[in-house]
Amino acid sequence: MTMGVQERKGHLYQVMTHKYITPLVDIAGCVPVLVPTCCGVEDLEAYLDMADGVYLTGAGSNIDPALYGQENLTPEKTQDPDRDHFDLPLIRAALDRGLPIFAICRGMQEINVALGGNIHQKLYTVPGVMDHRENPEDPVAVQYGDSHGVDLKPDSWLAEAVGGPSIRVNSLHGQGIDRLAEGLEVLGRAPDGTIEAFHAPAISSFMVGVQWHPEWQAAKNPVSVKLFEAFGDACRRFSAQ
Repeated sequence: MTMGVQERKGHLYQVMTHKYITPLVDIAGCVPVLVPTCCGVEDLEAYLDMADGVYLTGAGSNIDPALYGQENLTPEKTQDPDRDHFDLPLIRAALDRGLPIFAICRGMQEINVALGGNIHQKLYTVPGVMDHRENPEDPVAVQYGDSHGVDLKPDSWLAEAVGGPSIRVNSLHGQGIDRLAEGLEVLGRAPDGTIEAFHAPAISSFMVGVQWHPEWQAAKNPVSVKLFEAFGDACRRFSAQ
């Protein structure tokens, strides 16, 4: 798990919230190794030597648009250059090793950028697309409550895992995938066409990205349980090789 920057009273911290860690332990059955992103990539391979999988979480920051060839259209939003410049090579190195990868929200977008795709910086301004952002005035439980449906790819492993053609998910993102990177395949879309889940069976035995937040009260959500269990099982298969 890579961490992100947070400023507190003039000091920079590397942080990771409990909500991402606990389902990795309690449901996936994994031992988390939290990796700082503030020291560059010199030790990246050493961290991967300890890993049976890579777990990329969401964050309050956006990916630097320069990394996918665009100007920054949301300068008011927080960025985390250290995480950008650690996670993108991390993704490519993990793929080279065949490591399972599970990515949430920002992490999903990182995979797309790392492999050559790009991002809608203001998804909520695209004609015909719903506003996927949460209301910051709402209580946290409301922000992370179910917001819309996701139609799953028929006969896909995710549709089979959850036992149906669609699921309900929360929605807390202002950006989303625009051009999907080569090698990625859509697993699910919101009713407005927004890509909500992908995998990459042609390039990875397990690389799953989701735009929603399955980590939120994961143990109470059957879909979240399936996702974290699948990731844990993939890590154990890698470890057994």
